[in-house]
Amino acid sequence: MSEGGQPPPARLYSLVGVMILLWALNFIVAKIALREFPPLLAGSLRFVLAAAVVVPAYLWNRRTRIGPKHDFRARLRLLMLGCGGVGLNQMFFILGINSTSVAHASLLLTLTPVWVLTMSAIAGHEQFTLRKLGGLAIAASGVGLLQAAPGKAASAASPLGDLFILLSSITFAVFIVAGKSATQRFGSLTVNTYAFTGSSLVISSLVAWRYSAFAYAAVSATAWMSVVYMAIFPSLVCYLIFYYALAHMPATRISYFSYLQPLVATALAAPLLGEPLTASLAGGGLLIVCGVFLAERG
Repeated sequence: MSEGGQPPPARLYSLVGVMILLWALNFIVAKIALREFPPLLAGSLRFVLAAAVVVPAYLWNRRTRIGPKHDFRARLRLLMLGCGGVGLNQMFFILGINSTSVAHASLLLTLTPVWVLTMSAIAGHEQFTLRKLGGLAIAASGVGLLQAAPGKAASAASPLGDLFILLSSITFAVFIVAGKSATQRFGSLTVNTYAFTGSSLVISSLVAWRYSAFAYAAVSATAWMSVVYMAIFPSLVCYLIFYYALAHMPATRISYFSYLQPLVATALAAPLLGEPLTASLAGGGLLIVCGVFLAERG
């Protein structure tokens, strides 16, 4: 960090670029892990490993702890918020990426701001404008083009997989909207700690019982490393970079970079996974990104 407390722009933009790359790689890595792990088991292992990383950080940073002054209901709300917003979000993601293509998944997750806007408008915190409604319509047409495109089977995409990804996007939007006050009150580290720990205790315990006879020893080192990557980098490292960048640059500027994520993920999936690039994919993706951009800035 520079002497004045503001890091050089080159460092900030480099970190944000690394964040986008790590998030984009998560789609590829998840596909690799799912070659050997059942989807639910891969998701539950991610919770356990993420909790193992985030809990020590939470305990070390005393300022983020929930003290005795906070009642039982506050803790219970954080656990429910975490299991519902993060637990279901990640389980829907892993089920979706198992049944659809990286390109479809990365593009459909770009719709998260649209769900946030819609929920905020319903709650009375936002107002729909013609520009926002137009953006929503354009994004919806992009989703329709993705679903209507021929040759989806060849691109490893399926309507069921896309539906799971949409549910992942919606549950995370619920987490953002419902967890806004909790994040402001307790901090992002506390909220994420309760989210991953609660999901680990509730969801992973049920999944572990279901796969108690799974042959863990037969899993390759590559698959294990993929699950470790999913637990640490997109779940912890990227959020640390995000909040660091957010403290030194406008949120709108950071959000511009998020539109690169589906492009990077799709570009990586072509050579690494052999997923094809089609005109319908490009057209649908362009409509989704443009629609979300207009809706966010309407």
